[in-house]
Amino acid sequence: MTRYGIVGDRHASVHSPRQLLIAGNAGYEQFGLPEAALRENVRIDFSTAELHSGDILRLGSEVLLWLTFHCEPCYLLERRRPGTVKLIGRNRGIQARVLRGGAFGVKDEVLLSRAYLPAMSDDWQVRVRGVASAVPPGQYIHYRQLAEMAGVVTAYCRAFPKILSSLPTEVSSRIVSAASSLPGPRWNGADFFDVSHDFG
Repeated sequence: MTRYGIVGDRHASVHSPRQLLIAGNAGYEQFGLPEAALRENVRIDFSTAELHSGDILRLGSEVLLWLTFHCEPCYLLERRRPGTVKLIGRNRGIQARVLRGGAFGVKDEVLLSRAYLPAMSDDWQVRVRGVASAVPPGQYIHYRQLAEMAGVVTAYCRAFPKILSSLPTEVSSRIVSAASSLPGPRWNGADFFDVSHDFG
C-alpha cells in the first residue's frame, strides 16, 4: 500500500479523501452478500457502523489509515447485484486516507484509535463547501478537482453552482467550471489533508 491507496489502483489519488473503502464482515453476514459485492479494498472483522470520521485504523505493524466518511452506495453496486443499494442503505462501509503505507496480511491485527484526527462530514454537500472555503484568496480550482477533494463522483459537478451559491461570492468565485478557464494560479490543495500537526 502506498500513501495514495492500494498499489495498482487506478483511482488512487493524493487529493482524495476516499483512497480506500473499508467494509465489515458484519455487513456481509447481515445482508447475505456474495464476495466483493461492496467493492471494498479492505474487509475487517467488525462492523464499520461502529467507526467514526477522525478515527485511525492500524493494519498490522505498518499501515495507518485516517477514516474520513461513511460511503454512500452507488449505481456500480447495482450493476453487480440489482437491489443491493436498497438492501444495505448507508451500510456499505467507510472511506479512508492512507497516513502511512506498507504491507499487511489477512491475519494481521486491526487496532482502532478513536477521534484522533479531524472529522469529515458524511454529507457530500458539506464537504464540497468545506473544500471551496479552503481555497486561498487569489488562487482557483475547477469543478473536477473540487469533486475529487470532496470525495464525490464528477457527475455531482452539475449540482455545484447551486451548492456554491450559498457561499460568499469571494469564495465561490474561486471555483470555475473548467481548468482552461482558471483566471489565476491553480490551488494544488496540498495542505488541505495535511494532518501532520495532529499526527506525528
